[in-house]
Amino acid sequence: MRHIAIVGSGPAGYYTAEAAQKMWSDDVRVDVFDALPVPFGLIRTGVAPDHQSIKGVSRRYEKVATSDNVRFVGNVTIGSDVTIAELQELYDAVVLATGAPNDRTLAIAGADLDNVFGSAEFVGWYNGHPKFAALDPDLSCKTAVVVGAGNVALDVARILAKTEEEFAGSDIVGHALDALRDSAIERIVILSRRGPHDIQMTPKELGELGSLQDAMPIVEQGDLPPVETDETLDPGSRKSVQLLRDYSQNAPDEVSPKRVRIEFDFFASPAGFSGDGKVSGVTVERTRVEDGRAVGTGETYEIPAGLVVSCIGYRTSPIPGVPFDERAGRFANVEGSIQPGLYCVGWARRGPSGTIGTNRPDGYAIVERIAADIEGGSGKMGREGFDALAEQRELDIVTFRDWQRIEEAEIAAARVGAPREKFVDVASMIAAGGAAQD
Repeated sequence: MRHIAIVGSGPAGYYTAEAAQKMWSDDVRVDVFDALPVPFGLIRTGVAPDHQSIKGVSRRYEKVATSDNVRFVGNVTIGSDVTIAELQELYDAVVLATGAPNDRTLAIAGADLDNVFGSAEFVGWYNGHPKFAALDPDLSCKTAVVVGAGNVALDVARILAKTEEEFAGSDIVGHALDALRDSAIERIVILSRRGPHDIQMTPKELGELGSLQDAMPIVEQGDLPPVETDETLDPGSRKSVQLLRDYSQNAPDEVSPKRVRIEFDFFASPAGFSGDGKVSGVTVERTRVEDGRAVGTGETYEIPAGLVVSCIGYRTSPIPGVPFDERAGRFANVEGSIQPGLYCVGWARRGPSGTIGTNRPDGYAIVERIAADIEGGSGKMGREGFDALAEQRELDIVTFRDWQRIEEAEIAAARVGAPREKFVDVASMIAAGGAAQD
């Protein structure tokens, strides 16, 4: 019998568990750990609440999680409740699938002012992550600045621009919906250091801005490269740039019945934030692209703004005893191998890149590597040994059945038209999971 511990219950974690099942069938036992009492990682707390079709992939993970040889072990923090060394004593292989839940720092003056947030914080706030549920951003300002040229920046801008009616069918948490209902934001500026050809925005997400009820996307025609140069792009990027060209037909000075304007500001890099305790303005430096890099021109201008959300990437959380690549913001590894018996997968291995589906081949590849390293079981105690350790330390473990009770309670508490109303604190989750215990 092979015993595998997977740390992290998001896409990378469950694809790895699925691969282990297919590799060893009944000759494997997999424990999937998570610090939260709820599974599925960024599917629950990272994917935009109005993208319910994407969240549907969790049903695939649920099939894996409810099988006989895979177990969810929630509310256990690896590194403090249990060390990596202790897991390695108990399991034949330990796989870190912890994702990249921390914001990459925007290291400029004023980044510590109030109402300046990283996207992990802000997205976590409107998705109900317990760590960020109390963020309480002030949306009483007229202008918000979003820094970044990827889909997360689009998500943030779209959420800020939507009407209450447009959130029908979403699982945005109640405290965020209340705040957005009262929002005074009329202008959202998306800063991109490079030009339209360098964005990491996919056509589907970019296209959504064009169908918002009360918001109009605006692109300066002068920022667009000659149309014939689009032929060098891959098909997806070409579609995205064409959407920007379409949006450039929206005249910025035109009187519009739509209340909110979403302005794309290309070749623009934030140089500093100003304000007396709280952000009130952004200093922006014009850039030009040289050898694929955005370099400052020295030309600056000011954007009055009362809210800033930085969407410039994520970093993995270090774990005591695990080699970490500080520059890359992920675990130090060679093709997923950290050290004998210890592996990483997904964003924890390669950094925050790719889509949810990218984690599937990643998980299968790491299981093949594990299979080559451990030809047979080593006789380690695995699940039995961990349970004894958890009992000794009085850990309050949340099982997948407990999670199903939590989910049932969230569904029961949903507002009309919403799939659920998430619990946003750990104590409430645990209480709901323990209700009506057999």
